[in-house]
Amino acid sequence: MDKEPEERTDRIAAIARAHRETEGPALVVLRAVQEEFGFVPREAVPVIAEALNITRAELHGVLSFYHDLRQAPSGRHVLKLCRAEACQSMGAAALAEAALARHGLAWGETTADGALTIEPVYCLGLCSCSPSALFDDEPVGRLDAARLDRLIEGAAP
Repeated sequence: MDKEPEERTDRIAAIARAHRETEGPALVVLRAVQEEFGFVPREAVPVIAEALNITRAELHGVLSFYHDLRQAPSGRHVLKLCRAEACQSMGAAALAEAALARHGLAWGETTADGALTIEPVYCLGLCSCSPSALFDDEPVGRLDAARLDRLIEGAAP
């Protein structure tokens, strides 16, 4: 879905125009841009800010606040590990630290082969099945090291 920069900028402007009359349009536009491109490209910020008549700083505040908005492309697979209290109490922190360390990643980073992005999420509503995760938007409960390894292996190219 990689488009030429000018074509992409034109498409971003069209998305912003299409949603600028909605209530609280910044988040709506950012989500629509991410839906189109898989992330919010850097060049989108001035285009959207101008279309919505807000400052770039205001828009950046929205973009950086919401964890589901990406400023870079994700991997082919996305693993979201729950960081909420119930999951933490069931060992999620150790599972996450081990997975990140094993792949040399920090939160939100993607493996060098582009196969996997690991992101934090702050409650999936699966507290009774903790620790839990989303793998490519599919909920996974009762994670342990072996199950997490199988998920990650499934992301290999």
